[in-house]
Parts: sequence; C-alpha cells; structure tokens
Amino acid sequence: MNVTTRVWTRARAAAAVGLMIAGLGACSRKDDNAPPVATPAFTAARTRAALGSPLEVTYKFVVASDAKFDRNYRVFVHFLNSDDEQMWTDDHEPPRPTSTWKPGETISYTRTVFVPIYPYIGKATVRIGLYNPADGSRLPLTGTDPQQRAYVVGTLELLPQSENIFLVFKDGWHGPEVAPDNSAVEWQWSKRTGTIGFRNPKRDVWFYLDVDGKPAFLPQPQQVTVRIGDQVIDQFTLANAEPTIRRTAISAAQLGAADTVELTVDAGTSFIPAQTPAAKSGDPRELGVRVFHAFVEPK
Repeated sequence: MNVTTRVWTRARAAAAVGLMIAGLGACSRKDDNAPPVATPAFTAARTRAALGSPLEVTYKFVVASDAKFDRNYRVFVHFLNSDDEQMWTDDHEPPRPTSTWKPGETISYTRTVFVPIYPYIGKATVRIGLYNPADGSRLPLTGTDPQQRAYVVGTLELLPQSENIFLVFKDGWHGPEVAPDNSAVEWQWSKRTGTIGFRNPKRDVWFYLDVDGKPAFLPQPQQVTVRIGDQVIDQFTLANAEPTIRRTAISAAQLGAADTVELTVDAGTSFIPAQTPAAKSGDPRELGVRVFHAFVEPK
C-alpha cells in the first residue's frame, strides 16, 4: 500500500516570509475589529517528532456563517521555538481556493511535512493564518493568542535526530546540493539507479520518498521503481516536475533477515543536462531523480 501526496514549491518559505512581513502594517486597529472569517485547527499524527522525520498533519478551517472571500488567500503555518522565534514554515495553497469556500463549510485536508534538522529540542508552538499573496495582508480568524493575526493551534515536542533510523546514500548518488535562495532545502540527484542502505529494524516500516524529476527533458515520463533485491516495493510515474511524497508500507519479511538493508531507487530513464538543449546547462552529470528526503519509520 502506498499514498501519494503532492507538495508545493520549495521556495515557499523565503517568498512567504517576505510577503507577510511587508503586509503586517495592513493589520490596523480598524482591521482588527473585522469579523473573523473562519476558525482554524491543527492536528498531528503524533505529538512527539524527531528532527528530520516525516509528520502527517491535518489542517481544518470552519468557515464563519457570514464569511465572504473576495480573492484566493494562502495558508501560512509557523513553527516557533520556546522563545517565539520561527524555526520553519509549512506555507501552502489550500486544496480548494478560498474563493470557493462557502459560509458554514468545513475545509479539512492532510499533508506530509518533514521536520527540519534544526538546532533545537523541546516544545514547538504552531501558529496559523490566512494571507493575501499580493500584499501580505492577513485575514481575521477565531483563535487562541492572536499575534498579528497568527493564531496558536497546537504544539509539538521535538526530539533528537538520533531517534531515527540512519540512512546512507551509497552507490549511484551525486553529492548533496542546497537551494541558492533557501539553505533549508537540500537534495541529492541520483544517476539512473541509486542505492540507499540502512540498519534492518526487523519489523514492519513505512518508507518515505520525497522526490521530483525533470520529465520535460526526457522523451517520456519517468517510471520510477523502488526495490529491495528483486522485490518491487513501489512503482510510480513522474509525469511532471511537481514534487511528490511517496509513503510505502514495507513488511519485515520484505526487509529480510540480514542486519542491513539495501534499497534501490531506479529512475527508469536519465539525462545529461550538457547534452540536453532544453536544459540550457553545461552540467555533465547523469541525472535520474532528485530526492529531498528519504526516511524509514518503524510502524
């Protein structure tokens, strides 16, 4: 069994923060008297999460009975440390544009987020709100401890990264790269195939793969296959450049009896940017898929 979750642009944090800072002045005292348009809520699959681990989170907005949305607003989600300093965000477009939200309706959806490897252990506070991407102005909501129309909806306890199963990118991978506009976004490109090794937990697990590709540079969509030995664990198609998070169940029997497991990610096809005119790049490497996160989580 596997579940595919679409994730939005990874430059979201830098762009959203800049817009929202610019729009703070729009929250005047007069605006603060405006009626709230919705009541937000946040639920995490678990209340304790290790750094670097995936977390299933559910967002819910109960739309006010008299609410009207004149445009599409984005959701901002801030995760703050004990000093109220922002550690990371999960800013995103809701699955349905706010312009289609109806009075009295409940909007609920689940996303997979990865806890960044941040130098902090302890309680994290989650604040949420809605903002206008054009000017950063925020909408009034019904919620706890409003600060500049950012409302507390929950907390998490962050645990050390040592709680996780350590994965090693072995043969078939290029070195880590970092986004030039956001140092928190890191990835590794595979070649046609790449191998990931880890200690065998000898129990059923979930395998997460946060991945995208460049299908526009290939003659056909990539058919990606994940294997352990000859066993096919997952297969999926990368038909566009939108990042995808795969969550795949792997049984203890599929992991085998050995103390270590080697898992192969086969991109199906690969390309060399320097030999691909559409890429407009001199990069001579063979590139398969780009992996942002890979994670093994015991059930």
